[in-house]
Amino acid sequence: MNSLIDKNNVQFRLMELRDLGRIVDIERAGYPIPWSRSVFEDCFSKQNECWVLEFDGKLCGYAIISMILDEAHLLNLCIDPLYGRRGLGRVLLRHIVDRAVSRNASVFFLEVRTSNKHAIGLYFSEGFNEVGIRPNYYPTLEGREDALLMTLELSINLRV
Repeated sequence: MNSLIDKNNVQFRLMELRDLGRIVDIERAGYPIPWSRSVFEDCFSKQNECWVLEFDGKLCGYAIISMILDEAHLLNLCIDPLYGRRGLGRVLLRHIVDRAVSRNASVFFLEVRTSNKHAIGLYFSEGFNEVGIRPNYYPTLEGREDALLMTLELSINLRV
């Protein structure tokens, strides 16, 4: 656990529809082209796990992973910028990787904007590897941006 946060003040729980107002607010604060409420609503399905992170009793982050066969795919992860740089993104990432392991996933993959150096550094530091580029993957205010495709090989011994 990051030294900036007390693990006793962090809780994870499954996302509920009643959380969507706050989640949409975080999404808008975190991304220039945010997901809509209806996109989040569509994420409530059997193949997805939608998690929220609460810090000091306040919902301040979320992550959505898709589980298909033995693959986990990070669809979205965001921490409220007001709670940034405290290690909460790392804590949330570790939680969802552990969830993927518990569901017997063998690989975890994600896309990240090539301009998002902070997130790329986090993923590398957690053992993810770059495996490719998805050209013009993300919309931007000026057009499109490439995504870096990253994977993490999972095993029983990886997370203890």
